[in-house]
Amino acid sequence: MGKLDGRVIVITGAARGQGEQEARLFAAEGARVVLGDVLEEEGAALAAELGPERARFVRLDVAVEEDWAALVAAAAEAFGKIDGLVNNAGILRFNALVDTPLAEFRQVLDVNQTGCFLGIRAVAPEIAAAGGGTIVNTASYAGLTGMAFVGAYAATKHAVVGLTRVAALELASQGIRVNAVCPGAVDTPMTNPAALNPSADPAASAEAARAVDELYRKLVPLGRIGRPEEVARLALFLTGEDSSYVTGQPFVIDGGWLAGVSPF
Repeated sequence: MGKLDGRVIVITGAARGQGEQEARLFAAEGARVVLGDVLEEEGAALAAELGPERARFVRLDVAVEEDWAALVAAAAEAFGKIDGLVNNAGILRFNALVDTPLAEFRQVLDVNQTGCFLGIRAVAPEIAAAGGGTIVNTASYAGLTGMAFVGAYAATKHAVVGLTRVAALELASQGIRVNAVCPGAVDTPMTNPAALNPSADPAASAEAARAVDELYRKLVPLGRIGRPEEVARLALFLTGEDSSYVTGQPFVIDGGWLAGVSPF
């Protein structure tokens, strides 16, 4: 038996990176998964690979209320209920605060913070109606400390931690546990944009990859960047019964980065 047998879990940002690994792991553990993303081709392909009895893809812009309503309806039609939510979708932009355009700040806010809020608001009543369940929000290492040149991102991830704590307090009586994962650097397209450009010069891409590896070898006590499947396993723990007495907490998964002093 899987750890999530019989459960229906919504995962946002599920077409690639951490969300993709969460979808694969949750399905392997017996869940039926509803995959939300703006990347329609990749999301539909993943759902097809997992199979119609196990997965559905729904196009979802997390910042749009109507998209959330459509996803909830699609989940109900496909699987009859929702037992859990993983608010994984997020974007990252690098800029000094004084150089950050307002439009860029608002874009990061819309996806990372407003998207998380709308997900909780849309899905929590469905989870309550199913008899209780879990919400896992994706915050960040940067949601617990400062980090230069990611002001918009850090601000939204601090907000996600706050939303997690408030939601945990408000939803406990409905049998809903709410926690947050706080990854450090993880090897996904969001932190490695070169991975999205396979046509780039192979030598330049290899050199960039070596530079990234060397950076995190020095920066992170465990000596490497994180892997998305490692974050997926933490999300599984917070979604399953192994964490039955845990709610309102941020869980850091960063290879020890936060334990030290960052040079940035």
